[in-house]
Amino acid sequence: MGLDELRARLDSLLASQGLSTDRRAEASGLHAALVEFKVVVGQHRDELARAERELTLERQQEADAERRGRLAAGIGDTETVRIATEYTARHRERVILLERKVGVVRDELGYAEREYETLAARYQAARQGTPAAGAAAPPNAPDHEFDALKARSDREASAEAVKAQLEMLKKKLGKQ
Repeated sequence: MGLDELRARLDSLLASQGLSTDRRAEASGLHAALVEFKVVVGQHRDELARAERELTLERQQEADAERRGRLAAGIGDTETVRIATEYTARHRERVILLERKVGVVRDELGYAEREYETLAARYQAARQGTPAAGAAAPPNAPDHEFDALKARSDREASAEAVKAQLEMLKKKLGKQ
């Protein structure tokens, strides 16, 4: 179940209860939603670990292709250099894509964790029979915005470095 579907179910559950004074029913519904959110958070963690492993593997393949190209250039094997350059470019493009994917999955995980914490606070309030706190911004919102901007900046810097390196390789191989 996706995070959006879970959020929609939670909104539907809370809307159907309206201004009910039955705290026990509200707490029960919130508990069920908490359990589902916990599963979603676990799935996001698994997906993040999988994407990070894939990124590590792709970086290794990129490094291997670069090394093969340098070795081939050292012995004057132009055909192998050409092929290695092509594979290096392919792996580099895939690395950039996977870096973005890891960033997005991290953002989704952070969002799901914040939603879980908000829901947990509402559940505790419902269990204790106290009114839930107002819809305040999550305490880490400024940090999250900074992290997102930093990740975007890092990706852009990485893309620029890749472009510069590709241009250097083109000049080195005389293809420009």
